Amino acid sequence: MNFEPRTQNSDINLISESAGDTQKIGKIIGENLHQGDIVALIGELGSGKTCITKGIARGVGVPDEYQITSPSFTLINEYPGRTTLYHVDTYRLSGSRDLEEMGYEEYFYGNGITVIEWAEKIKEILPEKSFYIYLRYLGKNKRGIKICDGTEKMKEISKMLSEGGF
Repeated sequence: MNFEPRTQNSDINLISESAGDTQKIGKIIGENLHQGDIVALIGELGSGKTCITKGIARGVGVPDEYQITSPSFTLINEYPGRTTLYHVDTYRLSGSRDLEEMGYEEYFYGNGITVIEWAEKIKEILPEKSFYIYLRYLGKNKRGIKICDGTEKMKEISKMLSEGGF
């Protein structure tokens, strides 16, 4: 990764031992997100970005009948929950200019929650208020997850993750 994590004293560092753990972490995060929140996911291929997004979707209230898949070819998937979840995948983009041409403002500044995979590709247009999650492949089922956010929301999420066994 060439996009360095933002570091705050309140960063949370976790080890996920399975896809189920990663989804559980995502669900707890999703339960604490609100309209207008933006989650920037950064990590190599296979590090768990789509897996954590599945959990976030369930935490936002997206029903189980919706299969959460990476929108690599469609670029954006929308899912209904307690608020709309916009799932953006910038893997196939060459940079932020491609997303600008699509009218990204509707998703970044709209009425939903936006989760962006491969966020490092568009770092220059990410709002300051974005919530960063860095994922690392540590082994077949093991992932390192660093959650960065300098707001009060981090305290809530940290408390919920602790209560959830992480």
